[in-house]
Amino acid sequence: MASKRGSPSGWRIGTSFAALATLSLATPATAQQIAPQTSTAYQYAVAAGYKALTLCEGIFTAGRTEAQIAAVELRGIYPEYDAIVPKLRAAIDRPRGTVSVPFSTDLPPRHAGWGPRTGCTLAPIGSIAPRATASLPLPSPAPADPRQWPLGDSGIAPRPSSALAATMERAFERNSYGKGETLGVIVMRDGQIVGERYADGFGPFVPNRTWSVAKSIAGTLVGLAARDLAIDPKARAAIPEWRAPGDPRQSITLDNLMRMASGLHSDHYGNRTDALYFGGTTVTEQAPGWPLEARPGTRFRYANNDILLAVRAIRARMNDDARYANWPSQQLFAPLGMRHTTAGTDWRGNFLLSSQIWTTARDLARLGQFWLQDGVWQGKRLLPAGWMRYMITPAGPQPEDGPGYGATMWLFGPKQGLPVGSYSAQGNRGQYVMVVPSERLVIVRRGEDPGSARFDIAKFTADVIRDR
Repeated sequence: MASKRGSPSGWRIGTSFAALATLSLATPATAQQIAPQTSTAYQYAVAAGYKALTLCEGIFTAGRTEAQIAAVELRGIYPEYDAIVPKLRAAIDRPRGTVSVPFSTDLPPRHAGWGPRTGCTLAPIGSIAPRATASLPLPSPAPADPRQWPLGDSGIAPRPSSALAATMERAFERNSYGKGETLGVIVMRDGQIVGERYADGFGPFVPNRTWSVAKSIAGTLVGLAARDLAIDPKARAAIPEWRAPGDPRQSITLDNLMRMASGLHSDHYGNRTDALYFGGTTVTEQAPGWPLEARPGTRFRYANNDILLAVRAIRARMNDDARYANWPSQQLFAPLGMRHTTAGTDWRGNFLLSSQIWTTARDLARLGQFWLQDGVWQGKRLLPAGWMRYMITPAGPQPEDGPGYGATMWLFGPKQGLPVGSYSAQGNRGQYVMVVPSERLVIVRRGEDPGSARFDIAKFTADVIRDR
């Protein structure tokens, strides 16, 4: 695994970016399956940001090569950018931990820089990354934790049955459970890993992006904050940008946001938020600005902005930037032994907990076991009593078809061929953490499914239960 470098001096959260050029932004990209005939200047800028951020995380967080990332993480991406990204050349500065991707003759390259706690941060379109005054020292790599599982990596000796081993092998075949690209699978029963397998180029200490699995992690972190700050999720969300007298969005509760029932408009189902993830727009610039189009609590509409706003509300309640900056690592990752997990931020320090967490299959297995144990870890209650039940209980409007939805968690059952009470965190490109309480089972599947490919996590889980 490649060693991690520190971020360049003067290029982190809160940095004042110089020379911000004016750029006329096109309409936010939609979930179209056919790329436009002619790419716009804005799409080139966002594609360059996609490449800069993905290469930065892949190289400095995951220890992969540029060629490996191009072949997997940068293949089959959103159609607006899929044809553009291979044309853009990246400049990788390993001593400084940065990646720059030129995209225009009029504007500076897109820049992403790595840091030890938050991984890579993307600068906004038009910014010039300051020149580092000195290289930071190279830390010694420590891929494995010598403590016993689950806090560490010692004592893991998977012994799957022949039937389970065959089912796990099929998960790596592109036509068995869909046409995806499986990178890793873990099957855990009674808190012990009974099956673990990875694709070439990956392994137990190679993280990749969670995408929307981060939403369920956000729901967990909100619970930890509720414990410390005495937050009632049924109370109005504390969004500073909505404090003006007469703002109707003041009626939106934290519960509405966590259940995708805010009633806020979004440009399309899924609310892609490309400008924020890959354009360098900040959470506080984008997420609070959408107007109401339905009464809060009356409509389910899956939207990144709802989770971004829930996290925004927690930052406002904390009113302590240092405490907020350490919130994910100190409150969740460190206690669970998730040493290979980083939560990314925008360049103003707002966590992007709707998507941008990089982690490993083992760290997600730890998290799934924590959920299965009702928020208790190593005999100590971390989540408030009843919080996990809250996360996995449907209330209010639900999706029209498919699994149900709790508070940041997808809900499965007999309609999907699974036991009552099954639930899952899941994200773009095939990320899943499935928990089946009646079977004392946690299943993690990591993927980089290209394009419209989908992995059938319900069928895979049913097969794992059958083969136990």
